[in-house]
Amino acid sequence: MVFFGRGRAWTLLATLGLLCCCNFNKSRASRTSGTISGQVKQEEGASSLERVKRGWVWNQFFVVEEYTGTEPLYVGKIHTDSDVGEGNIKYTISGEGAGSIFLIDELTGDIHATERLDREEKAFYTLRAQARDRLTDEPLEPESEFVIKVQDINDSEPQFLEGPYIGSVAELSPIGTSVMKVTASDADDPTYGNSARVVYSVLDGEKFFTVDRHTGIIMTAVADLDRETQDRYELVVKATDMAGQMGGLSGSTTVTIVITDVNDNPPRFPQKMYQFSVSEGAAVGTPVGRVIATDADMGENTDMSYLIREGGELFKVTTDVETQEAVVAIKKQLDFESKRTHNVVVEAVNKHVDPRFVDLGSFRDQTIVRVSVSDVDEPPIFQPADGTTMEVQEDAKVGALVGVVTARDPDVKNKPIRFSIDRTTDQEMIFYIDPESGAITLGKIVDREIACWHNITVKAEEAGTLSVLKHIRILDVNDNPPELATPSEASICEDAKPGQLIHTISVVDRDEPQSGHRFYFTLAPEASSNRHFTLRDVKDNTAGIHTQRSGFNRHEQNVYFLPILVVDSGSPSLSSTGTLTIHVCGCDTDGAIQSCNATAYVMSAALSPGALIALLVCMLILIGKCYCCI
Repeated sequence: MVFFGRGRAWTLLATLGLLCCCNFNKSRASRTSGTISGQVKQEEGASSLERVKRGWVWNQFFVVEEYTGTEPLYVGKIHTDSDVGEGNIKYTISGEGAGSIFLIDELTGDIHATERLDREEKAFYTLRAQARDRLTDEPLEPESEFVIKVQDINDSEPQFLEGPYIGSVAELSPIGTSVMKVTASDADDPTYGNSARVVYSVLDGEKFFTVDRHTGIIMTAVADLDRETQDRYELVVKATDMAGQMGGLSGSTTVTIVITDVNDNPPRFPQKMYQFSVSEGAAVGTPVGRVIATDADMGENTDMSYLIREGGELFKVTTDVETQEAVVAIKKQLDFESKRTHNVVVEAVNKHVDPRFVDLGSFRDQTIVRVSVSDVDEPPIFQPADGTTMEVQEDAKVGALVGVVTARDPDVKNKPIRFSIDRTTDQEMIFYIDPESGAITLGKIVDREIACWHNITVKAEEAGTLSVLKHIRILDVNDNPPELATPSEASICEDAKPGQLIHTISVVDRDEPQSGHRFYFTLAPEASSNRHFTLRDVKDNTAGIHTQRSGFNRHEQNVYFLPILVVDSGSPSLSSTGTLTIHVCGCDTDGAIQSCNATAYVMSAALSPGALIALLVCMLILIGKCYCCI
């Protein structure tokens, strides 16, 4: 069996050397192409002309898609060399589209397409051919498979399946910078002709962007794209098949290109001078005002910091990270009377400077913030401002001058000031102050040994009240005699040797002379007949008591009373007599005291009145306590 397409049947038969009594209508219109040839195997020798087996080689049939004629479209012809034209052969087909899309003439084997075919929906059909005896319906040839391929025509335009597109490119990018790639798809057959061969072009926006004709890569066409002038562009990109030849189909898409920011603009203050006012009484840290520099860039490229170029002694500037404003605040207390207007130079600086654009100029700007200081009625100011110390002798009389406080009105009007003492700090009213002159005098006699310091608060009043703490120190006068320090007792062993130190005496004095204490020691006159002990002044405000003889017997006398006279170096000097009690004790061989008798012995039969007074003073020292300040 042989399948023929129009125009090739006779050539193929002639090539195979087959004699077929087939009459083909050479004038039949056809768009098909395809060749089907049969192979013949012959036996050698006498039977070389006898056909014993027939094989099939099937080539494709072609049918052009989108046929619009009114008659069925001739596809091709099936034929077997067993067919001698007597009509006893029946041809049939089966498979995809058989009997519906494709019909066969059972007698002639001619195949026609009855429907309009679309290659983009189905590119080929697989069918099977069969030749049978019309009378017996026996197959004359083995059933064979063949393909009818739908031949492409350029009936599909390119489509941008992923559009519309959105891309971006940084401003000021050089010419030829790649932005993005667009791709168009063509449903036509890419293996047949140029139907699916697509080229690209820019329809709208070609002044700023170009597209690679073959790859669809969009690139910049200029180097001065400025986001601050135009931040996006709408392009129309066209794709044309047939490689752009005349008659090709085309499709288009919209491409949005966003221009991204680079830091190519410096900060700029809208004004070269700002004016604010603040009270001189405003606390340190009080904001004076806010200024802001604008930046045409966006995002982090607008981040900036502020600093003070001039006027940083009294003012400081910080950056509000939320609003990017410069906050000018007071750094030190302002004084209307000293300076009423301040000019502060504030500078704005970009944080993220791009080194590629430093040649565009300085990425900083300055403005002047003029601050006017307004006056407030301020309280008086003491001179000196901090608390001072005054001194007065403890023997000063009532009305004696202690000191003078001064204050001034810092305001321009310079109103008079009145002084007073806060009586909660001087409840005993020891001091008095003149309300106009500020002179402080004694209202009562003071005693340094009772209170050596007095802290009082002095008020100065004008518009407001200002208080200052005054320390008054009571200066010492020599009005207290020196006294023996406790304990005023000593012990000796019975076997003490002559010249042995048995006790060192010291002195206390409630006074506080400015030149320091100096005390002198001697035995009291009533002890002049004493032959048991001697006193040696060490010259360091102490004296040593030494034995004058050897051998003491505690059974004969176990206690001695030694009166000692102490004189200070004050002017006038004061003195007192104290009694040192010396016990005689029994000791071991190492000198450790073992026991002492309580039998008392008086050095003389009767003590003088002075000795009795000294003894009484000594007892008072032991049981009394005196307050003293240093």
